[in-house]
Parts: sequence; C-alpha cells; structure tokens
Amino acid sequence: MKYNHFKLKLRAFVAVLAMLAFGINANAQQTSVSGIVKDAKTGETILGASILEKGTSKGVITNMDGEFTISASPNATLVIKYLGYLSVEVPVAGKTKITVQLHEDAIALGEVVAIGYATVKKNDATGSLTSIKPDKLNKGLTTNAQDMITGKIAGVNVVSDGGAPGAGAKIRIRGGSSLNASNDPLIVIDGLAMDNEGIKGVSNLLSTINPNDIESFTVLKDASATAIYGSRASNGVIIITTKKGEKGAKPRVSYDGNVSMSVVGKTLDVMNGNQFRDYANKLYAGQTGTLSKLGTESTDWQRQIYQTAINHDHNISIMGGLKNMPYRASFGYTNQDGIIKTSNFERYTGSVNLNPSFFDDHLKVSLNAKGMYVNNRYADTGVIGAAASMDPTQPVTSTQEPYKTTFAGYWQWITTGTTWNSLSVANPLATLNLKKDIAHSKDFIGNAEFDYKVHFLPELRAHLSLGTEISDGKQNLFIPTTNASDGQVGRTGYEKIYKYNRSLSYYMNYAKEIGVQKFDVMAGYEWQHFYRSLNSHYSALDLTTNTTNNVFKTESYLVSFFGRANYTLLERYLLTATIRNDRSSRFAKENRSSLFPSLAFAWKINEEGFMKNNTIFSDLKLRLGYGETGQQNLGSDIGDYPYIPVYVTNIEGATYPIDGNYIQTYRPNPYNKKLKWETTTTYNAGIDWGLLNNRITGSIDGYYRATDNLISRVNVAAGTNFSNIVTQNIGSLENKGIEFTLTGKAISTKDLTWDISYNATYNYNKITKLTGTGASTPVADRNISSGTGNYVEVHQVGFPAYSFFVYEQVYDRNHNPIEGLYVDRNGDGKINDADRYYYHNPAPDVTMGLSSKLVYKEFDFGVTLRASLGNYVYNDVAANKANVGASGVWSTSGFFVNKPISAMETNFVGRTNWYFSDFYVQNASFVRVDNITVGYTFKNLFHAISSGRLSATVQNPFVFTKYKGLDPEVFTGVDNNIYPRPIMAVIGLSLNF
Repeated sequence: MKYNHFKLKLRAFVAVLAMLAFGINANAQQTSVSGIVKDAKTGETILGASILEKGTSKGVITNMDGEFTISASPNATLVIKYLGYLSVEVPVAGKTKITVQLHEDAIALGEVVAIGYATVKKNDATGSLTSIKPDKLNKGLTTNAQDMITGKIAGVNVVSDGGAPGAGAKIRIRGGSSLNASNDPLIVIDGLAMDNEGIKGVSNLLSTINPNDIESFTVLKDASATAIYGSRASNGVIIITTKKGEKGAKPRVSYDGNVSMSVVGKTLDVMNGNQFRDYANKLYAGQTGTLSKLGTESTDWQRQIYQTAINHDHNISIMGGLKNMPYRASFGYTNQDGIIKTSNFERYTGSVNLNPSFFDDHLKVSLNAKGMYVNNRYADTGVIGAAASMDPTQPVTSTQEPYKTTFAGYWQWITTGTTWNSLSVANPLATLNLKKDIAHSKDFIGNAEFDYKVHFLPELRAHLSLGTEISDGKQNLFIPTTNASDGQVGRTGYEKIYKYNRSLSYYMNYAKEIGVQKFDVMAGYEWQHFYRSLNSHYSALDLTTNTTNNVFKTESYLVSFFGRANYTLLERYLLTATIRNDRSSRFAKENRSSLFPSLAFAWKINEEGFMKNNTIFSDLKLRLGYGETGQQNLGSDIGDYPYIPVYVTNIEGATYPIDGNYIQTYRPNPYNKKLKWETTTTYNAGIDWGLLNNRITGSIDGYYRATDNLISRVNVAAGTNFSNIVTQNIGSLENKGIEFTLTGKAISTKDLTWDISYNATYNYNKITKLTGTGASTPVADRNISSGTGNYVEVHQVGFPAYSFFVYEQVYDRNHNPIEGLYVDRNGDGKINDADRYYYHNPAPDVTMGLSSKLVYKEFDFGVTLRASLGNYVYNDVAANKANVGASGVWSTSGFFVNKPISAMETNFVGRTNWYFSDFYVQNASFVRVDNITVGYTFKNLFHAISSGRLSATVQNPFVFTKYKGLDPEVFTGVDNNIYPRPIMAVIGLSLNF
C-alpha cells in the first residue's frame, strides 16, 4: 500500500508539471511514436538526445535507455540531435516504432566552448584553452567546484587548504605571476566576473556554486586567450557555465545525493604515556621535584581531538522547456562535520535559470540567479600542535579543584591557585569545546544577458549583460573565562563584512562570410564597481581590557574598452587579435590606464590538400600566440588606495595624552604615488592532434611568461614614508614550461568501454630582477613558528620565488645531522647569514594527473590520481619540537612537553639554533590517489524512476611520499598545524524521474 501510494503521488506530481509546461492536447490526429537512439559505431544507447517534430516546438529527450515516446502528426518529420553527433531527420510516415543511429561528427566533437564574451568551436580556437565537462561517473566527492578540476587540466594546479569542511583552495595556472599581488585566476560564472576577495565566514569563494549545477569549465591559459579580460586575467581565467533547460523538453526531476564517513588518515608519532614517563625518569633522574609533576595516565591527546565524521549532501533539480523558455531550478543541502571535533560546514544553495527567446529567436535572454546560505563552525587548528605537545601522562578531565570550577572540569597546567600557566600547552580538547567560533554567511549572484540579432542585419548582434554579487557574512566569537588557551580572560564579539560587485558590459558583434573568408569583429565597454565594508566589535568578559571596535569601508572601480577581430581564410588559417584598455581606481591618475593587446594564429594542417589522403590524423592544428595582461588586484593587505595616505585609527600606541586621558589619533598608512600596473607578457606555441577519427586526442604547449613591475612590500629607509614597509614595483620574474595532454578510448565496444586521460605540466619560475634591495639582500617572506620572527622563504634574483634560505647541514657517518654544525660556504671561518644559501622552493617542477574509467554494461569503475614532483616543504612541526634535552622536555616555567619519535633520531638537546638547517627542508613529492569509484546503473525502477545510479567511493585512500610530516601537500611550503585531509568513504545515489 505504501509503495502504491508513493507511485500514485509521484505520477500525479509529474502529471501536474507536464500540464503546467505543455498544457493538455487531445488532438485525435496525433500518432504516438516510440523509439530508441543509439551510437552507430558502438551500439550504445544515448541518454539526453533531443527528438523534435520539425516545424514545431514539440519535443522530448531520450531516457537512460536511449528510449523516447513522442506524440506527432502521422506525416511529421522527426529531427534527432545530440552534441557531438550529426543530426538525423526521420519521416514518421505512419510508423509507430523506429530505431535511430547517430554518427559522430568529427568537427562537432570539438564542441562549442566559452571564451571571453563569446563562444567558439573548440576546433576554431586560436588560444591555449581547455574545456571539460564534469565526469558524472568518476568524480569522487565534490563539495566545491575546484574539486571537479583537480588534476584534470594541464597547467592548472589546485591545492586545497587542508581537510577542514568547506576548505578553500589555491588555484594556480602556469605558476604564479606575482609576489604580493594576487596570483588567483579570474573566475567568471555565467558571464559575471567574480570578486576574488571571498566571503566572510566562507573559506572558499567557489562554495557559492553547487557542483551539481555546473555544466562545463573552460580554462583560458595563454594571454592570447585571456587578454580580452585585461587586468584581471594575468593569472588565467576559469569560465564556469551552469546547466540550463532545453527548449521544448518535458519536465525532468533529478536527485543526486551521498552519505560519507571521514576519518583521520595519519597522526604525528609521539611518545605515549609510558614512553614519556620512562624517558623523563632517565632524563631527570634524581630530580624528584620535577618528576613529581608526571601524571599516571596514558592519554592519546590526538585521539581526543579527532573524530569519525558523518557527512551528507543532497541535490534536487528540475529542468525542461516551455515553447520559448527553457528553465532549470535546483536546490542543494550539504552538511559536513570535520575530523577535528566541533568543526562543521552546513550549506544551502539554490539556483534558477530562465532562457526565454523572442521575435523568432532574434532576442535571446538569459536570467540567472544563485543563492547560498552557510553556517560554518571553525575549530581552533592550534589544537593539532597542542595535541602533539601535551603531556601524555596527564588526564583529560578532573573533578578536583581548581579544575572543576575554574576550567570547566578540564585538566590544565597551573602556576599557583587558580591561574593557568600561560607558557604551557593548553588542554586541546578544552580549547575546542570551550570556544564557539561560528559564521553565518549569505551570498547572491544574479545576472541578466540580452542578445539581440538585428532584424534588418542578422550578421550584427548587440549584447548587454548586467550582473551583481552581494554577500553578507558575520562571524561570532564566544570564549568563556574557563578557556585557558585564551588566558582566562574570556571574549565575545563579532566581525561582519558586507560587500558587493556590480558590473555592466555591452558589446556589438558583426560576423560575415564572404567567399572563402570569414570575419568576426567585436567591440565593447565594461564597468565594474567593488565595495566592501567591515564592522567589528570585541570585548573581554573579565572587564580587564578595553572594548575594541573597528569600522572600515573601501571601494574600487574598473572601466574598460575592449575589442576582438577574428579572421578565417579557407577554413584553415585563423587569426585573432584583441585589445583592451583598463582604467583602475587603485592607481594614481598618471598610472591609472593600461593597454593590453594580443595576437594569435592557428593553422588547421589536416585541412590542407596534402593531408587529404592521410589516414592517421583526424585533427592537426598549430597554434601561436602572444599577448599582454595586467594586475591590479593588490590584495586586502595592500588595499584599494596604495597611492594616497589613508588616515586610520586603532594603531597600537597611536594615542596622545590630554588631561590625563589618552585620545586615539589618526595616523596615515604608507603610500606610493608612483605605483603602477604589473604587466605579464606571454608567448605560446601549441599543437592539437586527433588520431583514428579522434579516438585518441592530445595537445602539447610550450609557453614563456614574463612579469614586469612586480608589486611587493619591501623595507625602506626610516623616515622616507609613514612606515618602514612600503608597496613598490620592485622587479621582474618569469615562468616557462611545457604542457602535455592525452585522452584516448582504449576500448570501445558495445558492452565495454575504457577511457583514459593523462596530463603533465613542467613549470619553472625564476625572479629576474629586484630593485630597491642590495644585490645580495633577499626580500624576506613567510615566517616559521620556530624561533618567532624568523623567516625561511625569500625572494632573490636568479632563484624561484619563495626559495628556502637556509644553512647547509653537516652529518655524521650514520647520516644523522650534527646539532649546530653547518658548512662554512664562504670560507671565512665563521657561521652567519652569509653562509645561508637558496635551497629548493615549495612549487612543484612537474605535476601530473591520470583518470581512468571502465564501463562494462551497467557497471563502472573509475580511478583518479595525480602527482606532484619537485616540491619541497619546511617541516616546521619537526623543527619546533626537535629539542629533546632537559630544557626541551621540562620547562623551568613548570610543565612537561611531549616530543615526536623523530626528534629522538635527531637528538638535538637545545645547545644551538637549528631552525635554519636545510635538514628540515624536505622533499615533498607525492603521488595521491584522489578517489576510487565503483558504480551500478539501473533503469525503470518501480516503474517510477526512469534511471539511476548507485556508487561507492573511497576518497584520498593513498598518498605515496618520502615526506616525513603529516601531509606533503602544503601550498605555502611551511608545514605547521595544517588541518589533515581525511580519508573518506562515500555512498552516492542518483535518480532521474
């Protein structure tokens, strides 16, 4: 009874949708025609092929079995289409059942891809770009959009910011082109260029897009492809196109969901309670006072902070099309617990896409709206290091005083009475449970596009796009006085950031074919306004410190004129020229405007007469490109007004005594009126090929990128500005590399297919010029926690950016490092900074990705893995905990500190400074298996579900590396308290009604 009731309700629901979409037609002249659509070569059925009654808007889509049923006139002609195949017209002629075979279209298989302000057949593209569609069968768990391209595209390196739920990621296309300015690519979502500043309370800019809504990614890599975006595109462009409805299609409801379990894969190998007691008794033999502080427990503090996390994700969509208006709507819900206790990411997403057309398709309108609401509870990642350092002989909780009352029952190191020893390690579980750091974030993306094909001149199109992104995030903090890690002070407060990005773009496009020539010319204007405001308020619960308030507002504008001309001769010689003029409010008037040109040429060699009898190459194209792009996204540290003195309050010590009161004063920030654009010039040469009717396809690209007028913050002489650190144009750097992509169908039969895709990238980065510093003086960057204030990564001419600057370690006969003994590299008889040298850097020399998908009848098996070779990481965790001597295990301040087993191998006892030893700069090359997936596709379940798929995935199961830390994938190159990436087991279900 329950089943029949469910089936009845489902049929009623679908019927209502069908009536709303199409109305009720009881024409007795109609004939019901059913059929099946197959691939002519493999015999496989085709899901999603469109069947239209010619001359009408009536149409249907094939189901999972490739089957369809359509009501049509007995004398009608059916038009069957599917992307990548030649369309077929079949007369009904009284038939009630037909079988249609579609043949691949070698040209159409190149498909239409999105480029700047337009689309183009991939086969006709002149720039270096890659377009991919998310693989439904071999995608693993995709919480955020960048998960779908990780390891899939040559030249694109995606590194997540650890394993926190909803964590962000660093995306680099062909290496970084800047030092302190942004290295992030421009993200364009359905035509709207996004603001890379992110959303308060959301770690990932791309969290606003539900991965299930994404139709395709197009990555523009060389300047000939990106220059049309001008100043925003020096680090490449990622164009995301979301799914749309289909004209005349019946409503279709789909569900995609999964449930997963996450566990920590690896923890630091530290001493347990018994090992620590034994070591302490030997180290402090006879020191009864010190040994009396040892506990009797054996607490695994890392086990205390980690948990098995259960996560779930659900997505529902409905799509179809009225007579002249395709539509799609979706809703998604994600709830992820982190493997560190208390961390949680909860997200709601919704989207609506409407694509009406008017005047016989002369006016096409695209209306897109996307919304997101996130609740995000952050865990204090400092507990990762604390759990590895906390004395394992002590208990987690205690019912004794002062622990019971003063510290909410958690054991802590105390000095006297009820005072926490502020120099000691705080109880990590107490730090987690006694802190609420919760953000609530809202984001809306909306844009409207109007494309008008002029009636009296159809070769001329006018395109108007209006868009906005509005986000509002508030992060609330509450720490009670019982939380020792906050000094028993207790705090409450919030920080709220509101921002918006508004844009308008308008362009005219004229395309004309004259004999063997094609012309496509476009010119346009674009305006963007970025606004951001911050409001924060914090106060102490114990009333011993002052309340702090901060109000901040900032904005910037970008105004641009752009143009592009495409010329094609004989369908095989293609030339593209673009130019863009940008004016940014972030520079002074004399440096505000900059011009960015590009030129690209492509030659379709396979179209030449001498290739007509060729039986090997189905596609062969040569590409050459040159272009310039700029950089004006200076980052929040530099701000929107680096060329004028901005007066601010809340600077420490910036007060003036008046009548016994200290009055807050305004002080100017440092500024540089001469600051100007970074400019990146790129040269690219590439070859695309296809073999055996494009059964095997690939490409190889070589590129050279040179960035001039690098923007960076450098030290200046005291008194020359309002600070001794000023933002300046200081030099140049270069990136050069090779990209290789290969995709093939190893097996292609009726029942069995095997697809393989491989990509590899080599990139070398080098600084070629630095001004404003001495020839031998590096520009310091990222610090390490070991020895606070020390830096280990620097910039120097002739070396890659962020090179490690360290001493060369001397080893004993057993290849163990000798504490404090380094090579006197300059031979002056003493060891000082002059003996430090440049030793590797965090960026990989080579990255690779491999995807394999095997489908046998209804079963599928997929695996995705990637490799990073030549990347190095400074093991700050090991360096910070290396002292196993008397001064390192027991502090004279009155507390014990645990040590990793690896520290026993180096056996440093705190006699000298070892922080700058190259011993801690470790090879972090790795091969990571991102996911392994098995799935089963079923059809016609319960006569209510047309098709579906059940899958099982294990995410991040294996990492092969020589790196001695927790995880070799550390983007910054300094490994310190990185949130571990979990191992996940995922059960997924997809249903189509």
